[in-house]
Amino acid sequence: MKLLALAFAFVSLSLAADVNGKWKADFQGPDGVTRTSNFEFKADGEKLSGKMTSPRGDADISEGAVKGDDVSFAVVRKFNDQEFKISYKGKISGDIIVFKVQFGDQGEFEITAKRDK
Repeated sequence: MKLLALAFAFVSLSLAADVNGKWKADFQGPDGVTRTSNFEFKADGEKLSGKMTSPRGDADISEGAVKGDDVSFAVVRKFNDQEFKISYKGKISGDIIVFKVQFGDQGEFEITAKRDK
């Protein structure tokens, strides 16, 4: 029984998409302005860590998770002396991640990140 559980765990981990490394997203924000964000991801099992870099500076990734081809995390940014949580939920397909981004009550928009080779 233990051997079967161990084999299942190994197969599950081997099916997880490879999110490790650097990714770049050029996108148009909800305000219509084109922006670039860079991500550096490190997966440890289902736990995701790393950082995001944008014109607003660096931000550590929190609440990061990788499950199969699903990726999710949050970053906290400060605007006008207030902190806002930005949530990212995406799907990996090869060298592309399509994220749905939720920024406070500003609604949701989509960005595509490509592996930076």
